[in-house]
Amino acid sequence: MRKLAFLLAVLLAAPVAALAGNMGDDFNDHYVPGKSNLKAYNRDLNGLIGMVDFNTGRAKMFPGVNLGASVSVFKPSSENNISHDSYTVLPFLIAETKIPVVNVGVVARGTSANGYRSLGGGLTYQMSVVEVINLSFGAFYDNGRTDYYKNDHYSASAIASTNVLIFTPYIGVGYDYGKIKTRGYNHNESASNGTPRGMVGLNVNPLPLLTGFVAYTLTKDSHGFTGGVGLSF
Repeated sequence: MRKLAFLLAVLLAAPVAALAGNMGDDFNDHYVPGKSNLKAYNRDLNGLIGMVDFNTGRAKMFPGVNLGASVSVFKPSSENNISHDSYTVLPFLIAETKIPVVNVGVVARGTSANGYRSLGGGLTYQMSVVEVINLSFGAFYDNGRTDYYKNDHYSASAIASTNVLIFTPYIGVGYDYGKIKTRGYNHNESASNGTPRGMVGLNVNPLPLLTGFVAYTLTKDSHGFTGGVGLSF
């Protein structure tokens, strides 16, 4: 059954990946060492990955697992003179479970699409403030690369949500910090910076095993959208 869920997630993410531009080729076509704004590109890349942090689904206790597919769509900022696509699109596959006793969630996530590959994960913690308000906290790390650069992404996120029938509206804040280093050029460069991030979204749980969500993200320099579906066993 879990193999079926994984296959479903791949099939849901594949059409979006096929329509998106190649991130590596786009970078190589427009990056000029010493002249391009690598810091702005790095900030946008951080935002693109950081949007995956927010997930109000509550992981089952081990050995229960949530499997899902998420797609991030981020608009490059005006200072980013490297990305030339109107929006950068990146799908992710996500798996989550929860460690018994300590009540800590463990998340693994990754992608290999549009010329970009990454593998990462993190830890989450959930608690209730009052009966109707739930808080979720998470810390994550991702290691990614294209043929033309490597990057490390670190993030911390917090969200508040409430349940209304099959709906879970939520609002959250986060911070992304990343390092990027080009490779394969005569003069390789590196950059590191961070930026805050805010998000509002809505989860839907129409069936016991099925969840879905859509959300809007706002950063200091730009904005984006994310959405996804998941299966729980």
